[in-house]
Amino acid sequence: MEDNVMKLFVSIGLSETKAKETIKNEVVSRQLKAAIEEAQKFSPDGISKTTGNLLYHVATKLKKQIQHRLPFLVEYVATGQIATELQLTAALDYLLHHAVTKMNTAEFEAEAGVGVFVTPEDVENTVEEVMKKYRDEIVEKRYKFGSGVILGLVRKKLKWADGKMVKNEVDLQILDLLGPKMADDLNAANVKKPKDISQKSSSGNVSMVEENDRKVIEETSVGELMKRTLNFHKPGENYKTEGYVITPMTMQLMKKHLERTGGKVLTRFPPEPNGLLHIGHAKAININFGYAQANGGLCCLRYDDTNPEKEEEEFVRSIRDMVDWLGYKPFKITHASDNFDQLYAWAVDLIHRGHAYVCHQQADEMKGFNPPPSPWRERPIAESLKLFDDMRNGLIDEGQATLRMKVTLEEGKVDPVAYRIKFSHHHQTGDKWCIYPTYDFTHCLCDSIEDITHSLCTKEFQNRRSSYYWLCNALDVYCPVQWEYGRLNMNYGVISKRKIARLISEKLVKSYDDPRLYTLTALRRRGFPAAAINNFVLKLGVTGAQIVVDPQMVEACVRDELNLSAPRIMAVLEPLKVTLTNLPFRYQEVDVSNFPADLSKGTHKTMLEATLYIERSDFREVGDKDFRRLTPHQPVGLTNVGYVVTVTKVLKDGTGVVTELIGTALPLDQTAKPKAFIHWVSQPIQCEVRLYEKLFFHKNPEDLREVPNGWITDVNKNSLTTISSALIEQAIRGAKVFDKFQFPRVGYFSVDSDSSDEKLVFNLTVSLKEDSGKN
Repeated sequence: MEDNVMKLFVSIGLSETKAKETIKNEVVSRQLKAAIEEAQKFSPDGISKTTGNLLYHVATKLKKQIQHRLPFLVEYVATGQIATELQLTAALDYLLHHAVTKMNTAEFEAEAGVGVFVTPEDVENTVEEVMKKYRDEIVEKRYKFGSGVILGLVRKKLKWADGKMVKNEVDLQILDLLGPKMADDLNAANVKKPKDISQKSSSGNVSMVEENDRKVIEETSVGELMKRTLNFHKPGENYKTEGYVITPMTMQLMKKHLERTGGKVLTRFPPEPNGLLHIGHAKAININFGYAQANGGLCCLRYDDTNPEKEEEEFVRSIRDMVDWLGYKPFKITHASDNFDQLYAWAVDLIHRGHAYVCHQQADEMKGFNPPPSPWRERPIAESLKLFDDMRNGLIDEGQATLRMKVTLEEGKVDPVAYRIKFSHHHQTGDKWCIYPTYDFTHCLCDSIEDITHSLCTKEFQNRRSSYYWLCNALDVYCPVQWEYGRLNMNYGVISKRKIARLISEKLVKSYDDPRLYTLTALRRRGFPAAAINNFVLKLGVTGAQIVVDPQMVEACVRDELNLSAPRIMAVLEPLKVTLTNLPFRYQEVDVSNFPADLSKGTHKTMLEATLYIERSDFREVGDKDFRRLTPHQPVGLTNVGYVVTVTKVLKDGTGVVTELIGTALPLDQTAKPKAFIHWVSQPIQCEVRLYEKLFFHKNPEDLREVPNGWITDVNKNSLTTISSALIEQAIRGAKVFDKFQFPRVGYFSVDSDSSDEKLVFNLTVSLKEDSGKN
């Protein structure tokens, strides 16, 4: 069988390699076979390679919505009435516009250039005619003249001319006019003007960097990346999307949609207000807001508040706060509950149309993918209408009735629930309703109400795409397009609200914004800059594959951002007192650079006096060949002041622990250069420092194969270390919550919300990169 198909494909001019590749694609292979068999009716003596090439394009470009038009289209190709790819593309576009409406054959032929043949003579004469207008300019500028203007005018006059034929003719006539290129022409051709691409990192436009004299375009937002790499439909061209369902109402509804939106891209970010946003939501926010922004469109924030039992005002506020923090502004804020009246009216309409029914199966009976069929599926419409009204009026108990839709999801789930009974207070609508719509019913209809053009969601919703289209079309309302992308998960963490609540109740973490979690509030509290999170999402790209990454990847983005934005301030976490006996001054004010690599970013004042403090780990009584810092026999330099300290005496307490060092200090130009320099503080203030490690020992704590006793047993109970008596420069006074600093040689830190006027508290954001010379 496969050999016969191979011979068939090779017979129209495909190479054996191309034929084998095509056979592997079941859809294309089936369509190409059907196209060839249809074409053979009009070409009994065989199909030419040119026609075969066009048939291959028919098979690869014919969308599901117009597959029934294949015989009609192939007849035009096989009889030579459609003879170029340009005509074929126009024909396919016309057919998509008229997928279900009655087609006007004469209009189709005019739109597709049917029967229009552009000869080489036509091209030659038209190029000659256009070039006459520019002859003097061409002669003056020679090969510096941009031939694009001529190509464009010729294509206007000869819409169906082959592009290569036109280009070759233009080149030939310019050569005939000017003769071969001379040395000056060749030199001019080598001097290329770079494209004028502004560097606008904040606006989400592309920037250009030079890399070995090669111009590299870099996206600076996820939306810009999507715009360049993803073949999304234009507003109003939903019907061109693979799998989109077209009905007799589609084009009329699309026209009204465009009148309302003005052709703008409209997206939405639709979180449920029943928990805090996490790192995965950062990707969703960037994709929805970013894509709209990159295309001059708008994105709204819609709270999907259809479950009254779980919604809390705290989560509503937090979600808005996090969207703002990541740098996006919704053009409006909506709630699914804003549409409860309209949704109810549509549910009644769905019953009237015979597409929904009231069912009394219990929740347990409907679970899984092969539940028993509902005995109430074919109940009379009037009966379902009466029962649904009883549900609305609170006459039926919870769990005793649902409204179900007559549709099967891709995953095989039959008749998903549209409405269920819940006698619960709703944070927006109060006690007005005792029935609430489900996600499957609400989501697509709210998208329709808000005229969303691109309904962007994670891959797990792919199996609901058919029901999304079905429901909009069943009610004859505008139907957006659903696009899916891969979800983002992080190793060494959990993101479920229920599991985080358990961590809090068992005192394993302190709150939803505990810096060890991957909620966005926790990451902000830990000190992750919003720009770093956005850049992290950008680096991951936008694909359909689920992504699970280690924390090191986002931490690297954080480190890159803070290296440029976090001022340096010296802090000593485990202080060891040092008294210098020979300083020629009581104290000295020192200017310390905030960013040693960029002196233009200013300095701050710090004090040097006889008493100072260094890190305990920077001193050893007995050193070794790898230890380069302070010992009784090895001096060390002090950063920022150019002094070298030598130990003269070591003081200890009764247990033998070193409590103080006595020493001398000499200017760097009066002694040998030390092997290392260390940080220090003098006249410091006390602060609290919190150091963090991974919250879980295993990458996938929820995987029973890795953690057989359950995720809660995998918690690292030593993931937080609190240092209550760290010392820091006085210049830190006045720092605000979320201000970020680099503690040199230690890491990046952020001011915590537990800070007070009496005592600052710092969270370790990320450590510095490992320094091989640290010893």
